[in-house]
Amino acid sequence: MASSSSDKAAGRVLLPLNINPTRYDITLTPDLTAFTFAGITTIELTTAHDVSTSTIIMHAKELCFANASYTVKDDQPADVHEAEEISVNMKSTTVSFGFASPIPPNSTLILTIHYTGFLNNQMAGFYRSSYTDIHGTKKTMASTQFESLDARRCFPCWDEPARKAVFGVTLIVPKELDAFSNMPELSHKTLEGGIKKELTFLDTPIMSTYLLAFVIGEFDYVQAQTSHGVLVRVYTPPGKSDTGVFALHCATKSLDAYDDFFGIPYPLPKLDMVAIPEFAAGAMENWGLVTYREVDLLIDPTKASSNQKQRVCTVVTHELAHQWFGNLVTMTWWDDLWLNEGFASWAENWAADVLYPQWSMWDQFTTGHLSAALRLDALKSSHPIQVPIHHAEEVEEVFDAISYCKGGSVVKMIRAVLGMKAFQKGLGNYMKKHAYGNTETFDLWKAWEDSSGLPVQEMMASWTEQMGFPLVTVTDEKWESDKVTLTLAQEWFLSDGSPLSAEDVEKKWCIPILTCTEEGTQQDMIFMREKTATVTVPLAKGGWVKLNAGQDVPMRVKVTSTMIDRLSLGIQSKTLPPADRAALLSDAYALVKAGKMQPEGLIKLLSSYKNEDSYIVWESISAILGGLDAVMSDDPVMSKNFSALAKKIVLGLLGQVGWEAKCDDGHLDVLLRGMMIGLLSSFCYDDESVAAEALKRFHAFQADHSDMKSLPSDMRSSVFKIVLKNGGTKEFEDVKAYFDQASDNAERKHVLGSLGHTPVPKLKNATLEWAISGEIKLQDFFYPMGAVRSSSNEGRSIAWAFMQKNFNAIKTMIGNANSSLMDAVIVSCAGGFCSNEMADEIEAFFKANPVPRSSRKIQQTLENMRSNAKFLALLQESDLKSDEFWSTV
Repeated sequence: MASSSSDKAAGRVLLPLNINPTRYDITLTPDLTAFTFAGITTIELTTAHDVSTSTIIMHAKELCFANASYTVKDDQPADVHEAEEISVNMKSTTVSFGFASPIPPNSTLILTIHYTGFLNNQMAGFYRSSYTDIHGTKKTMASTQFESLDARRCFPCWDEPARKAVFGVTLIVPKELDAFSNMPELSHKTLEGGIKKELTFLDTPIMSTYLLAFVIGEFDYVQAQTSHGVLVRVYTPPGKSDTGVFALHCATKSLDAYDDFFGIPYPLPKLDMVAIPEFAAGAMENWGLVTYREVDLLIDPTKASSNQKQRVCTVVTHELAHQWFGNLVTMTWWDDLWLNEGFASWAENWAADVLYPQWSMWDQFTTGHLSAALRLDALKSSHPIQVPIHHAEEVEEVFDAISYCKGGSVVKMIRAVLGMKAFQKGLGNYMKKHAYGNTETFDLWKAWEDSSGLPVQEMMASWTEQMGFPLVTVTDEKWESDKVTLTLAQEWFLSDGSPLSAEDVEKKWCIPILTCTEEGTQQDMIFMREKTATVTVPLAKGGWVKLNAGQDVPMRVKVTSTMIDRLSLGIQSKTLPPADRAALLSDAYALVKAGKMQPEGLIKLLSSYKNEDSYIVWESISAILGGLDAVMSDDPVMSKNFSALAKKIVLGLLGQVGWEAKCDDGHLDVLLRGMMIGLLSSFCYDDESVAAEALKRFHAFQADHSDMKSLPSDMRSSVFKIVLKNGGTKEFEDVKAYFDQASDNAERKHVLGSLGHTPVPKLKNATLEWAISGEIKLQDFFYPMGAVRSSSNEGRSIAWAFMQKNFNAIKTMIGNANSSLMDAVIVSCAGGFCSNEMADEIEAFFKANPVPRSSRKIQQTLENMRSNAKFLALLQESDLKSDEFWSTV
């Protein structure tokens, strides 16, 4: 199954390899009024012996070229060779400079290019953002977002991850503005006239084009030094430097932790982290200058929710892991994107756990990252972790839960198999061997093979080179007084239980079989390499055994009724750890949906968790309640009965947790209360006491927005939803008014995510119109759409009709911005239906109105829809259709 390097490279569309950059010197003069910039880029190139062309081809997009010329380095006198022809290919996003005579082979050239470009408003390349300063004046700043393919929007370059070079940056900016880049300033000069200044920065290490960055605007900052001597700054909007303190703490502590973990000190002299007002993703790991969406970096010390603190911490630790894994050592090509994102997704949890062990990040990983990976990877429209990419543009479609979440889950599995010592040693050796270079997946496997002595390449090929994951079924069991022997079988798991073809039936994985009992996790581990295997587990008399202990392997498990009966003792006594208790439920739900378990069994299993108080387990319960509600809402009889059960379950949790914070609440207690009130807004908003309590807290908040006791941030969105669902125009206007009154984006998001839950159709449409009015930043404009769609079946239809009617306007708004924005709109407006008829209608719409960059997301949305339609039909054929069944649970 393993692929050779040459096999993988076949078919890639790359620039010619016989001319290579070694250094760029880039001078940029942005005009923040006209939204343009002037650029001069000087590139040192080496030519190979087999160069036989008079043309130099580079990547460029949306740039206007004035002239280009080169000299041969060290030639005296240096002849200047002017480009006679400049040809731009918009489809391939390249520029060709044609010269009168052939390019000299085996030479070093100095190529100088003069050009202009646009400071676009699409959050890609060198772009502009608007912000309001401390005096209430609207202003413009500029920043960069080059990953994956947008360095070419700022300067002509070889925009491929393996074409590494050194970068020197000079920025000419208005004297009153701050400007910074990956490296510290080398010089600072006021220009003639005193209106502008010229800032030149130290050379970067050798690195890929997508990691270059610069920011120009007005900022305050807080700073600290790590224990190992690196200066870290967090840049904030003026007047808000206190909002950077929490992220600064996370950064300094995690940078030291990574230094020690990798055994290689952070290689740059400084680390800046900057909040950007308009940002398409969550953050970007530019080396030494990490940029963030404001809500993912800034924490209001008086208002921030526990959820937001955890989010900021894990985004910071994710991006700082990239400073080694991705920046110091970079994937050779985009088909190994998972090497960057999968590892960083593992490391963000490792570092957050070092900083805040009380957050139980590894338990949260199982209900977060792992669950997201299994949901997406159970679809036929999924893709392997190592996905073949020929045209670089294809990479935009794989910045998804496979590269991030399944990638991280596979790394977690490797750590469990190798043990931390061999795992860490292998990583350190990998970093040292490949520092400042490029690698492919097999380089990492080799490092771990050398450190552990295990056949990692053979073991891991089935997990990264083929799509999907296994279902392990217990087909036989033999219980004895001191042990149990289980016979296991594996098969490819699909979310809708589709029959497998003859070829698909043969798919198999090399599965580490990890088990736990009341005594803890068993030390003995076997590898299930074939379709069947037998495992013997020692246990106490009458004891239980759980397969996939700690959820270290990305797979589903189908156990026997005897195993469930025994495990129920572990559930009730809570000797079964939280992640494993949660997994029993999530596996059962997936099995029911795939037609491999009776629905009645799932409902009865759910009811056995009535005394559950773990946030981790409730994450799983909440996901199942939401999933069942979305499907059953299409059947009035089942919906009424299920809603009554869900209400009973959630009100039971309310009795345990309560509305009021307790003095001994830990981080997970606060998260559980926030989740509980979210469930109240879904299933109990019409309960008289719930509605009254929410309204009382809302009115107290209206009277004083700083009243964090009445309405903490953790419950704000949910209380808004309860008030909206029980109200009309006045409540709608009251909630919407907070958008303009809120002091930061995190607070505004409470409005964006709740407003669509008004029950009034006219106001749902008003919410959607507001989303595309221009009043909401492009980075956030899909949130109100998702709120309308998820509010009710009627909201779902309203959102879909709105998208169809306004599709051209939405496409124009997004333009050439990151495809994740259109993906979000599609899910927010067209997702959630549970019928084949609607799937056919949506498929027909996108055939008539193609969105090539979102084709994979559309396929996955349609497959989910058809899978849910099949699930609904399955439920309708079960006892869940009868009132009698519900009276017994």
